Amino acid sequence: MKITVTGASGLLGSSVARALVAAGHEVTTLQRRPSAVEGAHDVVGSVTDPTTVAQALTGAEAVVHLAAKVSMMGDPSDFEAVNIGGTSTLIDAAQAAGVRRLVHISSPSVAHTGDSIIGDGAGPASPESARGEYARTKAAGELIALEADSDDFKVLVLRPHLMWGPGDAQLTERVIDRARSGRMPVLGSGAALVDTLFVENAVEAIVAAVDAVDSTHGEALVVTNGQPRPIGELMSRIAIAGGAEEPKLRIPVGPALAAGSVVEKVWDLGEHDDEPPLTRFLAEQLSTAHWFDQRRTQEVLGWTPRVSVEQGLEILAKHYSRD
Repeated sequence: MKITVTGASGLLGSSVARALVAAGHEVTTLQRRPSAVEGAHDVVGSVTDPTTVAQALTGAEAVVHLAAKVSMMGDPSDFEAVNIGGTSTLIDAAQAAGVRRLVHISSPSVAHTGDSIIGDGAGPASPESARGEYARTKAAGELIALEADSDDFKVLVLRPHLMWGPGDAQLTERVIDRARSGRMPVLGSGAALVDTLFVENAVEAIVAAVDAVDSTHGEALVVTNGQPRPIGELMSRIAIAGGAEEPKLRIPVGPALAAGSVVEKVWDLGEHDDEPPLTRFLAEQLSTAHWFDQRRTQEVLGWTPRVSVEQGLEILAKHYSRD
């Protein structure tokens, strides 16, 4: 097929584009800077620009939409422009170009209200209840994508949950860097069960979705390894695999939630190029259980995770031992 991948300058987007090229598809990528994906045709620009988006979709039969504004804090208008406006622009252009399939990459945070999630499926996206600008705007973008679903324009939404692995800057490198500097906390007992997704499994699930959307569409699926682990144990093992010492900083949950709320209120008042050390959403993620029933996901995609958590940690340790 001719497939357009947005957001292919990031780890997941570029890895998906490479996997699709390797599978024999004709791939066009759309992102703000060159993707460096050998064998793909790059279109450099923003998903918010209708002209650039139309160029990237010329001749496309399917789209994998990963482009997003991802951050714990920031100007709400920036999130809205990309995660809501960019999604609308992409869908309008895709329908005008005769694209038949859309795999829209979302996040479990679109349905997370701060309570524990224990073996649930993918709940409905809720911009009103989502925590933070990223989750709020991703929820709105997901709803726009699902509302566009039809027999002529088939939409399947995937929500990868807490992806980690070599090259991942969103979770893996932050855990390792903060553990090295003694700033990686374990909240409460660290015993809350959390499921995650190794990066190679994420890529393979998305590639599987490009075919699956033809027969199953109009729904959202959370994608994980299906191996819940205590959050404190998992964060410690990621840190150790990255060459850091086991995190020893322990903070009670209540004070962490309160501190996260304060940080959210004051962070954007100053000039910061990095992410805040703690937010209320992050404190909730580190202290509540959140793992998902994967039976529907695996049935629809015809996919099971190939790399276990244990194997992923070994791969991660080998990666950092070479650095």
